[in-house]
Amino acid sequence: MANWGFWLLAAAVVVACELLSGTFYLLMIAIGLASGALAALAGAEPPVQVLVAAVVGVIATLLLRRSRFGRGAKVDAAADPNVNMDVGQTVHVTAWQDHTARVMYRGALWDVELEAGAVAAPGIFRIHEVRGSRLIVGV
Repeated sequence: MANWGFWLLAAAVVVACELLSGTFYLLMIAIGLASGALAALAGAEPPVQVLVAAVVGVIATLLLRRSRFGRGAKVDAAADPNVNMDVGQTVHVTAWQDHTARVMYRGALWDVELEAGAVAAPGIFRIHEVRGSRLIVGV
């Protein structure tokens, strides 16, 4: 098998790993490996092929990192329902005292704080955030 075949085989293996990982970084490395195959097809010597693959892979990875796809969304875990199962649930508040209350939630007493701008009236409130052992609620 020619050198370009090994490069393409390595790129295919990395693409298969990419499909399992769900990130684009391995795809950028596969692009580098494919460029190594192109260098081999052009008749470059093996050290040049490795250099081309490495440079293209690093540049592609850096470009991905600077793009909007390379940055994860920064979400506060205290207010993210995908991280905290309490966010989005409801609690029944019978009485407020200085925008705080104590409620029974999941079999325990919790401190509840009213979100800014919400009215402190008895009723059912939705949990918007969890700060330590305090539930931040609003309508």
